[in-house]
Amino acid sequence: MNKLSIKKVVHGLLELQNTGESAVILGIGPMSKNCVQAALELSKEDDYPIMFIASRNQVDADELGGGYVNNWNQFTFVQAVKDVQRAIGYDNLCYICRDHGGPWQRDKERNDHLPIEEAMKLGKKSYVADIEAGFDLLMIDPTKDPIEVGKVIPLDTVLERTVDLIEFCEQQRIARNLPEIGYEVGTEETNGGLTSTDTYEKFILKLKVELGKRNLPMPTFIVGQTGTLTRKTEQIGKFNFKNAYSLAEMAKQYGVGLKEHNGDYFDDVTLLEHIPSNIVASNVAPQYGTQETRAYLNLAKVEKRLKEQGLIENVSAVRDVLLEHAIKCERWRKWMVGEQKNLTIAQITNDSTLSEEILDIAGHYTFNEDKVKQEIEKMYRNLKKNNIDGQRYVIDYIKRPIRDYAESYHLKGVTTRIKRVLA
Repeated sequence: MNKLSIKKVVHGLLELQNTGESAVILGIGPMSKNCVQAALELSKEDDYPIMFIASRNQVDADELGGGYVNNWNQFTFVQAVKDVQRAIGYDNLCYICRDHGGPWQRDKERNDHLPIEEAMKLGKKSYVADIEAGFDLLMIDPTKDPIEVGKVIPLDTVLERTVDLIEFCEQQRIARNLPEIGYEVGTEETNGGLTSTDTYEKFILKLKVELGKRNLPMPTFIVGQTGTLTRKTEQIGKFNFKNAYSLAEMAKQYGVGLKEHNGDYFDDVTLLEHIPSNIVASNVAPQYGTQETRAYLNLAKVEKRLKEQGLIENVSAVRDVLLEHAIKCERWRKWMVGEQKNLTIAQITNDSTLSEEILDIAGHYTFNEDKVKQEIEKMYRNLKKNNIDGQRYVIDYIKRPIRDYAESYHLKGVTTRIKRVLA
């Protein structure tokens, strides 16, 4: 199938807003291969485009440390998506996207306080691998400060680095004779505040001028903070409809879509507000990792009951190994609130309530650990002997929150609507 570029999809969605037939497309964090399959199955079943948004911690070049999701680098990630597509007979629009590319976007680079030259060099290496692997969209994000989390980088500095990185990526793409790719840019770290409409427009106008000087394309998406913030396994922010609508209308004047980050764990009211707000796309990631962890824990409870009934001899240790590795990985720190991010492993281990919380938050970071994979496979075998397809259950369980969002975001049939309006 001749795939529409991501830029054309966004233009189609902006056109459809004029008739009330548009949708909010989902950027889905590829938390596992099961998550990828769940998203692709729904995209195929309900006829809508899907974006997989991989952070550099999740998927990156081997020489830069690889990714915690399946040890995927850019090429093995793209191949894994293709393998699932082939297995399910996928026939819709799927876009492979870089989420938060650029300097200091790997935790280690930030923790090491790398100087700007070194951080930019590594960010560029990662982008080259993205481009060569065939990514459709690159987020250009030079908004992180190597010293202070949440510090807002001066707008002019963000602008200068953004344009330099887009120019670099375009040079690399053209040198390899590769098709058009989209770009996503933003004004500041997405840490739960609001992007002011003045700052947003100032950024777009300056960006348009600077990109024009170098004959570079306008971005496909500009990220705007709409008040959302994910912490623990909750949405602790508050969606600001007025702000979102203003930003979306402003972006639309320049043929660009407003992209929202931190779109996890929305209630139905917030979900339903998104269509009239004219947001074009929203990113959801940790929610699907937590959903998959909960699926494994449900299956472990079933396995335990089957043993009590004498139907299984040796139960797996899925819950225990998930818990052990979730606590030890310490990746839960970024999702904690206040002083809890400074808790010691011993403090958590000795507190059953905290342990349960950490398991819920960080279980998904452990799916690629050998011991975790072994125990999951053992559990699947035990369940299969009792006519339960464990993996099928996990995939279908991940589909539940995706389906909830897709319904409120008018996604069903939007690929057909986009093609119609573009024709």
